[in-house]
Amino acid sequence: MSDSQVALITGGGSGIGAAVARQLLDAGHRVAVTGRGEERLRAFAEELGRPDGLLTLVGDTAVYEDVRAAVDTTVKTFGRLDTVVANAGFATHDTVAEGDPAGWTDMVLTNVLGPALLIRASIDALKETRGRIVLVGSVAGFVHGPGNLYGATKWAVTGLAENTRRQVTEWGVGVTLVAPGRTETPFWDSYGSLPPGHLLTAGQIADSVVWAMRQPDGVDVNTVVVRPVGQPV
Repeated sequence: MSDSQVALITGGGSGIGAAVARQLLDAGHRVAVTGRGEERLRAFAEELGRPDGLLTLVGDTAVYEDVRAAVDTTVKTFGRLDTVVANAGFATHDTVAEGDPAGWTDMVLTNVLGPALLIRASIDALKETRGRIVLVGSVAGFVHGPGNLYGATKWAVTGLAENTRRQVTEWGVGVTLVAPGRTETPFWDSYGSLPPGHLLTAGQIADSVVWAMRQPDGVDVNTVVVRPVGQPV
């Protein structure tokens, strides 16, 4: 167990992050998950039976001190860091021409600044293990939507993934962008209902994340776009 790989997942207490954590724990990895809500993290740990290989850390992914502390605690507890998964994010589900700007700052900081801070905080540890950075983007980061400011944040994540890859590849660190289509997760809670049509599950997106992480040494899968069949854009 002491030599097993270690992953740090932001927003790991629910949705896609939690699904990735479950798969990695089942495979024998050690996993640290972060989130803003202590109760949600506690409930997640209880649901899994508080396994020894799970570390839960309360913090804000848009605050560098919190992200740095999460990385340091993970490395101190488990002795290494092989993968970081920048999963934390949310949408205000409004538009730039008609929406409420009150929620935009938090969304932009969480969705764009958060992944950048995670990269900055973890890169030294990832250099040592020649590890991997996984950014959870969105189909909205490839397809323009009318007035979609959330989509604009995910376009930024799409760019961040390739910009980061071009710098860190010389250190043996891989970068994967996983861009989900419509997926049944708490993402839709503030929307009021699930969107129509077939939706992917968080577990199905986690399959793609874990698949990318398990690529052989020297293989860097860079962009994975996953839509449910029937989603036209």
